[in-house]
Amino acid sequence: MDTWTIQKLLNWVAEYLGRKSIDSPRLSAELLLSHVLAKKRIELYTQFDRCVAEDQLARLRDLVKRAGQHEPVAYLVGKTEFYSLELNVTPDCMIPRPETELLVERAIELLRTSSGTQLVCDLCTGSGCIATAIAKDCPDARIIASDISDDALKVAAQNVQKYLLNERVELLCGDLFEPVTARLPGDRFDLIVCNPPYVSAAEYEALAKNVRDFEPRLALFAGPDGLDIFRRVIQEAGAFLKPGGTLMLEIGFSQGRAIKELLEQTGTFAEIRFDKDLQNHDRIAIAKKMSL
Repeated sequence: MDTWTIQKLLNWVAEYLGRKSIDSPRLSAELLLSHVLAKKRIELYTQFDRCVAEDQLARLRDLVKRAGQHEPVAYLVGKTEFYSLELNVTPDCMIPRPETELLVERAIELLRTSSGTQLVCDLCTGSGCIATAIAKDCPDARIIASDISDDALKVAAQNVQKYLLNERVELLCGDLFEPVTARLPGDRFDLIVCNPPYVSAAEYEALAKNVRDFEPRLALFAGPDGLDIFRRVIQEAGAFLKPGGTLMLEIGFSQGRAIKELLEQTGTFAEIRFDKDLQNHDRIAIAKKMSL
């Protein structure tokens, strides 16, 4: 009977996933094996010659088979890394993307320019990745985060609790600003952040199998042109922002012009700009509400 060492397994799994055209097959192999063995990835390389038990091999084979069918590795292991945080994820929420780290970075930069308590609203919070990352880096921030999916909010609650942020992050279930209205204190928000669904009908049909078949449609699809949620957020945001407050949106790579028009049409915002991602696409829309 073959003896399977960590080194042999890593090589085999990476080769298998590579043949199945899975992104980053070596990293995926490391994540799956470290999950099964309950070890850190670095420990795999310090214990290359360790033999793996048969029951662990059986678990690994099942996970590798599912990964080879394009089920996201993050869902298989139940966690992902975002903004240097380990966050829980399940098929009830979208897997956080690197592009969203840019939104978090810009939000943190803005909040650090002010002193005292900063009130932040995070719409479409999903896994709570944005709210958790902002609260972790900005001790003066108080965050109200909403999502229409109660199941997604259960995941967000786990992430908020993991970093002991319950006192500063409040999670509300409902449609965009609807649950926020009753809980908003006398002051309005200094900052509203939102990474909403923004995939159009045509784009949804063309999504990669690991996204279209496994991630929640509710967190991706936003009508024929992908702008349905943006229209509502942009129209309503002004009423929830302080004078001089800021709205930050993650947008699709081709949506910059349409978002700019929507923001301008409100007559609410004095400054509108777009920050680009690593592919030089407009990715973060930043709009500052007019001061009184």
